[in-house]
Amino acid sequence: MVVTEARKFIRADGPDKVTGSGRYVADISLTGMAVAKFKYAGIAHARITRLDVAKARAIPGVFAVLTQDDVPNVRFGAIPDRTLFASDVVRFEGEVVAAVAAIDTRTASEALDAIEVEYEPLPIVDDLELALDDESPLVHSGWSEYDADHVERNRNVASFSSIARGDVVAGFDEADVVITSAFEADASHAVPIEPRGILAQWEGENVTIWSATQVPFQARAGVCETLGLATNKVRVIVPHLGGGFGGKCGFHFEAHVAALARAAGRPVKLVFTREEEFVAPDRRREGMTIEVTTGLRNDGTLVARRGRLLLDNGAYTADADFFPQLAAMHLAGPYKVPNVLIEASLIYTNRQPSGSVRAPTAPQACWALESHTDELAAAVGMDPVDFRRLNAIDSGAVGVVGQTYGEIGLQACIEAAVDTIGYGSVVANDEAIGVAIGWWPSFPGPSGIYIKIDDDGAGQIITGAQECGTGAVMTLPGLVAGELGMRPEDFDLVYQDTSAAPYDVGATGSQTLLNNGRAALSGARELGRQLKELAAEHLEASAEDIILANGEASVAGSPTSSVSIVQLAAIAADNNLLLAHGSSEVLEDPPLVGSTCVGDQGVAAWSAPQFSCHAVRVRL
Repeated sequence: MVVTEARKFIRADGPDKVTGSGRYVADISLTGMAVAKFKYAGIAHARITRLDVAKARAIPGVFAVLTQDDVPNVRFGAIPDRTLFASDVVRFEGEVVAAVAAIDTRTASEALDAIEVEYEPLPIVDDLELALDDESPLVHSGWSEYDADHVERNRNVASFSSIARGDVVAGFDEADVVITSAFEADASHAVPIEPRGILAQWEGENVTIWSATQVPFQARAGVCETLGLATNKVRVIVPHLGGGFGGKCGFHFEAHVAALARAAGRPVKLVFTREEEFVAPDRRREGMTIEVTTGLRNDGTLVARRGRLLLDNGAYTADADFFPQLAAMHLAGPYKVPNVLIEASLIYTNRQPSGSVRAPTAPQACWALESHTDELAAAVGMDPVDFRRLNAIDSGAVGVVGQTYGEIGLQACIEAAVDTIGYGSVVANDEAIGVAIGWWPSFPGPSGIYIKIDDDGAGQIITGAQECGTGAVMTLPGLVAGELGMRPEDFDLVYQDTSAAPYDVGATGSQTLLNNGRAALSGARELGRQLKELAAEHLEASAEDIILANGEASVAGSPTSSVSIVQLAAIAADNNLLLAHGSSEVLEDPPLVGSTCVGDQGVAAWSAPQFSCHAVRVRL
């Protein structure tokens, strides 16, 4: 294990944020800028029988009014089940029917009121269990026409996944005790402090979009797909981001605003009200019903587990196609269970779409499983921590999907948590201690970075990674400086601009530091090689003998034979510039042995798993 000594340095985004001088989308104003407003359906499920925007377009100060007739008829999403605007059918109350660009908010609101829409109500699907019935109304009558062969689906089931290992029936026959628990988790919202904001400006055939997004490259891809544009025609810039928590992942309304700006012939800005932030985006945490049955021996050993999860997808599949498999993994849990059958279904309803919100499916499924685990421990008279010690996986163990885990340290994590909280000590009558364990995958993906040192010795890191408040991007100067023997403050950060930086997945999937950090180290090592070769030539030594430390390149064993990195940068300016590119390797998924995963979305095998133990001491 590599241990890096921590040292204090000023975050690149710190001064702007603590002084209030940082700019967010809402703070940006361009000459001639118009205000965007959306017309929402206001009804959960209905056929549009009439949509007339003529009166809205005639209002003075209205620059553009758009419906689906005014943009390419392109379906998009993880399952391509939606268009930019509702056309024939609306499927949830917050669905966008039309968009307006006007001189000010009052005029835009007046135009929305002038849009005439008539509906024929359709049956509403809002019960997860009833939605599975063959006689249930369909949220998407044309579901079978969507190009989504990568998922298992049927009627109102947008995506299905299961985990099967061993023989569950035989496993339950071996059990001395069988416990069944049922749970229901409501939908929730990420509620970032900054409501969604988007500003678009065209220059000829090119559009620049300032967006409060966690994933600028995904946003760019969505604009290109839905408006038929090449990637080099679309630039997405993220100013400071006022939180996201997953709710600002994916592709939202960038294309709507870009289309409005093109139609209006001027910059257009959309800023949501708090109410809109709650009802319109396709990123709320999915509601879920959970049933889990576990068989165990009297000594506490787990022998079998069966589970069933129903996930509320809402009206459209934002990025939730892989949620069933993720939920199934979390209900199986980081435990040694030889016989497992978990089935999970993502179900269309006439509600706001669900999407990635801070560890999708994990809080609900983990809460259910850990509550169930406490019931199991009580049923056999075991201490709940001892029960977890007995059954939790650890280094070298085989998990529920047949993955053999390397060095994971879950057992050590449990011990550290319970020791810190004082578990086992006498607690007062008004106190109690709770302990739970969990796991989560970091999603390895491609990420790139440029690193350069200019002629005055000042460094610059250009990354596609997105900073949403976690500080992950802010760690990059420390990583690079550590490799080059420099200080973190020697490096400036350029980030959150798709036209300046190489591709990055974005702030999603708990992977920013895993992927971009590896890219940063890769680039820093290449730049270090360049510095060592340059220093070796200057000092008449071998590059293998050069050490980079304290802002200098010196010869090993001869510390007085040295040259500063500032001097090397000046020398390089006359010859070869100090410039490097780094990228992260995509990690291979580990093999799964002895299990079957139906509807595998690539999240059964975890190449970079995280394990945790949460211990809480509460006083009432």
